[in-house]
Amino acid sequence: MFTGIVSAVGRIEAVSSDGVLRIRAPYRGLKKGESIAVNGACLTVEKVAKGSFTVHAVQTTLGRTLIGEWQKGSSVNLERAVRAIDLMGGHIVQGHVDGVATVERVTQQADALLVDVRVPDEVRETTILHGSISLDGVSLTVNEITSSSIQVSLVPFTREHTTLGKVKQGDRVHVEADVLGKYVRQLCRSTR
Repeated sequence: MFTGIVSAVGRIEAVSSDGVLRIRAPYRGLKKGESIAVNGACLTVEKVAKGSFTVHAVQTTLGRTLIGEWQKGSSVNLERAVRAIDLMGGHIVQGHVDGVATVERVTQQADALLVDVRVPDEVRETTILHGSISLDGVSLTVNEITSSSIQVSLVPFTREHTTLGKVKQGDRVHVEADVLGKYVRQLCRSTR
């Protein structure tokens, strides 16, 4: 489990055709078998080297994420799994990417950057105004919902400390709906 509070921006050092990635990161004490969110996708650390780690995205993960398109040099948001004693600053993020969203508009408004994204229908169904959503692993508050998009507001800190600070129209990002919304949707469906 994660919180959507990105703790580092890493860089892809190597990519293989079978989904193995080596990522440069500032973390110390990483262990084999540890879960780490990479742009919001929960992956398992397979190897650890000084200043980097290796993960393997299996076909299931490659089929619902953008990982297969990543190239050497790409920047990625990173978060280590939450421990029971950690502060929970964001919301519950499972690292189970629900799909890919497309950035439709980016607008500066005073000190905030408003980002409108087109999300898959199943994400839209579980999203509420002022609820939570995760984009590329970053916990965000839903600022507005329209008939075609969901809007989030990026504060300066988020723009400076995550890859979302460089997001532009047409970019695609991983999206994970709020887990509470997913459970409510499922419970409502099962009572019909």
